[in-house]
Amino acid sequence: MSRVLILDDDVAVLNCFQVLLTQTRRYEVEVLSDSTRAMETIAGGNFDLLLLDMDMPVVSGMEVLRTVRRDHPSLEVVVITGVGDVELAVESMKLGAHDYLCKPVEPQRLIACLDRALESLRMREELRRVHEGGGQHGPGFREAFKDFITQDRGLMQTLSEVERIALSNNSVLIRGESGTGKELVARAIHRIGGRADKPFIAVNAPAFASALFDSQFFGHERGAFTGADGASSGIFEEADGGTLFLDEIGDIELPVQSKLLRVLQSGEYYRLGSTRKRGADVRIISATNTDLDKEIEEGRFRRDLYYRLSISTILLPPLRERKGDVELLAYHFLDAYCAANRKVIKSIAEEVMVILEGHDFPGNVRELENVMASAVVMETGDVLGVPSLPAPLRAAASRSGPAPVGVRRTLADLEAEHIRAVMDYTSGNRSAAARILGISRMGLLSKLKRLDPD
Repeated sequence: MSRVLILDDDVAVLNCFQVLLTQTRRYEVEVLSDSTRAMETIAGGNFDLLLLDMDMPVVSGMEVLRTVRRDHPSLEVVVITGVGDVELAVESMKLGAHDYLCKPVEPQRLIACLDRALESLRMREELRRVHEGGGQHGPGFREAFKDFITQDRGLMQTLSEVERIALSNNSVLIRGESGTGKELVARAIHRIGGRADKPFIAVNAPAFASALFDSQFFGHERGAFTGADGASSGIFEEADGGTLFLDEIGDIELPVQSKLLRVLQSGEYYRLGSTRKRGADVRIISATNTDLDKEIEEGRFRRDLYYRLSISTILLPPLRERKGDVELLAYHFLDAYCAANRKVIKSIAEEVMVILEGHDFPGNVRELENVMASAVVMETGDVLGVPSLPAPLRAAASRSGPAPVGVRRTLADLEAEHIRAVMDYTSGNRSAAARILGISRMGLLSKLKRLDPD
């Protein structure tokens, strides 16, 4: 049984929660009304989860939370707030609370929330064991991020952060330019998190005008409106228990924002034409390429909805900041589209790579993929050349002038070529070659071994 501590200065609330959780026969419950004794109780209780009221005298819930996160980082915390304290609740989650509930708390929502928090604790412990066993990442990391082709340290660090975020149940806002892989990240979060065996539903949020939102997201009963010949489930129902990915969230209309906020706050909705309340147990992951801070300032995006969506935030870098990935991605797409088109193109000409690496790619990875898909179709030889590139890219390259010959060659490339030339000149005489190169014979042997390990 999981050990739960409930901390609230209202004794009536404590008694209610204690009876409710004890009746499930799944929790061992302890209650505390004096917040000044919170830390000594937590230190000696070996608890798995803390259910914490934020509005308490003497020592506030926020003070308790900060101390718990510092001294007991493995303890899961679910906070309870008033309906009007959304900003306080969001701040508590940024400090590390697993989730928050608004008063009055419905019994089923409370139990479901605690179960998710305890599942997150279990998964985090599993991840810790993997790390202590020498693994760099938790289970499923490689599979979840198999679609990411990168050697960029910054992006790899971001993906490590994504892995940690995925193990929580936080709503996630993914920010980045178009084509940076926001949906890939959303799917990775779903695969790693505790809802992996449930549905992942991706929708283009701006596609639903205010008049269509209720029907599409909540569903409708037969006869709810003209043309409703039968009952239909909505997007929330289809995603129940799983993940709902809302792409381009920054472009939705204000009336839709209000409706979305309402269901996220209450966790409930009604089908059109129905009086039966339904629960919305979904994890929300949203994505945007717009500056939401500016949209909020100019009154086009609700601040309270932003707080709900951005408990955890991920920023994906554009391809122009990942120059080391351009060649890696180009060859990845070359192989993929050669296979798709049954062609054999062995390499990419140096001049082509100079053009690709010099391009800013405003469309990011998606634009590079399109460039390679087009170029593979146009190429007739076994080396991808400049004439096969799309016309706009060729034109942009011609305006910037030709790149110096060998501009992409590294110092190691030049050294290797010079060593091979000297070896040819001396007909393979290593002692003579070493004298010409001005290094010892052992030094030459070492370089030759690196050039040809076999």
